[in-house]
Amino acid sequence: MNLPSSSAASPAAIRPRTSWAVFFAVLGPGLVVMLADTDVGSVITAAQSGAQWGYQLLGLQLLLVPILYVVQELTVRLGIFTGKGHGELIRETFGQGWAWVSVAGLAVATMGAVVTEFSGVAGVGELFGVPRAWSLALAAAFLLVVVWTGSYRRVERVAIALGLFELVFIWVALRAPVHGGDVLAGLAHVPLHDRGYWYLAAANIGAVIMPWMVFYQQSAVADKKLGPADYRYARWDTAIGALLTQVVMAAVLVVAAAVLWRGHGLVQLDTVGQIAQAVTPTLGRTLGHTVFGLGMLGAAMVAAIVVALAAAWGFGEVTGYKHSLEQHPLEAPWFYAVFSAGVIGGAVVVGFVPNLVALSVGVEVMNALMLPVVLGFLVALAVKALPPEHRLQGGYLRVVLVVVGLTSILGVFGGLSALF
Repeated sequence: MNLPSSSAASPAAIRPRTSWAVFFAVLGPGLVVMLADTDVGSVITAAQSGAQWGYQLLGLQLLLVPILYVVQELTVRLGIFTGKGHGELIRETFGQGWAWVSVAGLAVATMGAVVTEFSGVAGVGELFGVPRAWSLALAAAFLLVVVWTGSYRRVERVAIALGLFELVFIWVALRAPVHGGDVLAGLAHVPLHDRGYWYLAAANIGAVIMPWMVFYQQSAVADKKLGPADYRYARWDTAIGALLTQVVMAAVLVVAAAVLWRGHGLVQLDTVGQIAQAVTPTLGRTLGHTVFGLGMLGAAMVAAIVVALAAAWGFGEVTGYKHSLEQHPLEAPWFYAVFSAGVIGGAVVVGFVPNLVALSVGVEVMNALMLPVVLGFLVALAVKALPPEHRLQGGYLRVVLVVVGLTSILGVFGGLSALF
């Protein structure tokens, strides 16, 4: 793919009417990946944080907004000013061997994440008495039809529509019995001496910054053919998405804290059913399960689309096979085959393995341990592969290095704590 220019068929080039028209044309990659970020594992982590520590981890959710933006903005910058996906850029900059290292990690993270999302689908189905086989088959078939029959823009719109169901968590939080004094007390008291607190803090970081997010957003920016003229709007797309996903996470935490927190950390939430029963008592069983089920199903489905597409793009960029949603399945058979294998494989695993909690824990540990490699590649590319005027340098480079370093340290600490 050639370096994009202002004359490329980007939204800014084809829709030069108003700033708002260009913004809504560019909007998508950042919003989709951030909605996918609030996936099943993230919701469970936020609920567990509120149940065990009340509002004491609420401040971290807000602190993660700029951290998430800093990381994902680099993918926007790389995608727009090189016109290439993450795997392709690693291959061209550091060689085929390092590219395979990056995509191997992506494959492991992708399979684990898809399994987590389908576990959420199965959990929602069980809330309403739907057999696991039926809910998994319907979800997998829906995802395959959407991607196999749609263009990039159509897939993006479907993903946004699914992800917006997560907003029901905010509505639930507004109806929860939240007391302002308890919130302020929780924000003011941070038990830095407690290893259990630090473990869940690390888990929240690992639930917010995931390897497949980097691959997806950079490849989506390239597949959407965004150019330099779209850069400002793409950054706003990422910023809005980062704020929205953390507001949703904070809402889940607030509901769990308001309903379950009793000044101790004995509550253990591990399944979709337990969370639904625990955080929606003020809505009644039927309405509570319906609202919570919609939010969880939306989170699981948008994340499944993003995760499987990230794998298909990543493998295509490293191997060189055609890898675009703008190409017909007959033109890019391997791209669609990898996507389908991820979706079907995740559904089959969840269908045959009953211990979904253990699977979810394994996925979080895996993501946390891979953060140094994933974020290291991202920063190295931003320093070396970008045009000189857009490379990381000076004070902002130091800020990024501090953010990435601290995030990686906490992620590895949480992963090792879970293992040992």
